Amino acid sequence: MIHLSFELSMPSNNSLDGKWSGEHRQYVIVRSLMKMPNHNGKQLAGGYFTYTFGDGWVAAVTVREVDAQTKRRLLKESEGFCGYDWMVDSILSHGKIKI
Repeated sequence: MIHLSFELSMPSNNSLDGKWSGEHRQYVIVRSLMKMPNHNGKQLAGGYFTYTFGDGWVAAVTVREVDAQTKRRLLKESEGFCGYDWMVDSILSHGKIKI
């Protein structure tokens, strides 16, 4: 079993103060898979994927392989994924974030 963690950040935004209100929180999803997805030779673990919303906001998802103990800790500390679970589904299905 392979555990992949997906961590959400907003490296660019269009807020008045230039900060994301969730900047100091941890937003993580961990998916457990039977094998590592491979999209045209591109491995997901160690990957950094971005999505530009077109209004100055950019979301980023960092992917890394974790062990079972780290998975449990991350899930305990995570505050969800801000409704962006679809980005993880897209990365797993297509190897990139797309609608």
